[in-house]
Amino acid sequence: MANKFNTKNYDYLIVGAGPFGSIFAYKAAKFGKRSLLIEKRPYIGGNMHTHTEHGITVHDFGAHIFHTDNKEVWNFVNHFADFNNYQNQVIANYKGELYNLPFNMNTFYEMWGVKTPAEAKAKIEEQKKSAGIEGEPRNLEEQAISLIGTDIYEKLIKGYTEKQWGRKATELPAFIIKRLPVRFIFDNNYFNHRYQGIPIGGYTQLFDKWLASDLIDVKIDADFFAHKEDYIREFPRIVYTGMIDRFFDYQFGELEYRSLKFESETLDMDNYQGNSVINYTDAQTPYTRVMEWRHFDGLADPGKTIVTREYPQNWDRTKEAYYPVNNQKNTEIYKKYAKLAREHKKQFIFGGRLGLYRYFDMDQVINATFNTVKQEFGLAEDYRFDTNY
Repeated sequence: MANKFNTKNYDYLIVGAGPFGSIFAYKAAKFGKRSLLIEKRPYIGGNMHTHTEHGITVHDFGAHIFHTDNKEVWNFVNHFADFNNYQNQVIANYKGELYNLPFNMNTFYEMWGVKTPAEAKAKIEEQKKSAGIEGEPRNLEEQAISLIGTDIYEKLIKGYTEKQWGRKATELPAFIIKRLPVRFIFDNNYFNHRYQGIPIGGYTQLFDKWLASDLIDVKIDADFFAHKEDYIREFPRIVYTGMIDRFFDYQFGELEYRSLKFESETLDMDNYQGNSVINYTDAQTPYTRVMEWRHFDGLADPGKTIVTREYPQNWDRTKEAYYPVNNQKNTEIYKKYAKLAREHKKQFIFGGRLGLYRYFDMDQVINATFNTVKQEFGLAEDYRFDTNY
């Protein structure tokens, strides 16, 4: 039977034009390997896709600020775009009250009027004891109160988190809140990482460069599942970055995800909210945050601004899956799919947030891709990509 899709003796079929798939294709081309990359959306870049209008770079799927301590990853992305020195400084709006995020001495002063780290720590310890929390926190609520006290938890975490995940905070694992820094200094920088910024002109340019090789063919609006059996029959190696449970026909059950909805509007003004990101932390406001894109790079046309509201929503098979729900139930289901994936590793490589059912920041996805490439091409663990683009 003649091949329908592998018409150029491709070495790889890559499913998904997000960072994992695109960088794998780029690296494979450096080793002389030919790839067909297919993407179900009408554009490349996955959730990192950006576009520009009125001089404003809009992140189409929520704010993406690059932050990392991994110098190899930082050097890699800076090879393909010029990054600004943007640092995320978020404001929390709780029923009209404004607080600095992440949690730092400014937050503690705004909440309690305390002026020294000792006063802030004493207040947190007092509230932790009043809440009766002893030993290892059992869930997100207990973890949050242990870190920053009851008042800040009730105003700045509980409503936001329960909107984001569609579950009570007592039903969520403690590790989710550990991603947020808690500082006893006056520092509003949202991230602790050494390297931070946003590519001037947006992220899509990186993907354009990664996929520019003559050894990479890209097809958008191409659904892997419309021809799954043909693809599996024709391609010797398949890199898959979609939902792992769907790949295996949900045979161990459906994994849970959270989805998002975005609503954007263009306004005839220079400044709508005075900050790049404002989180709405009460339970009643239906969206979790509002992004005003002109504040990310300051390149907007005069008299124009674009704002985007981000609404969490329940996921079903008609919606995009954004966040894995890594609770115990889903972790046990995923382990079964991961075992099946290992049994088929001669043909299939799974990667990315959905393929590995794991919450990744951008730098973590890129580093995971590097590690996969090293394994695939027999490179030493200490092989440095930052000097071998």
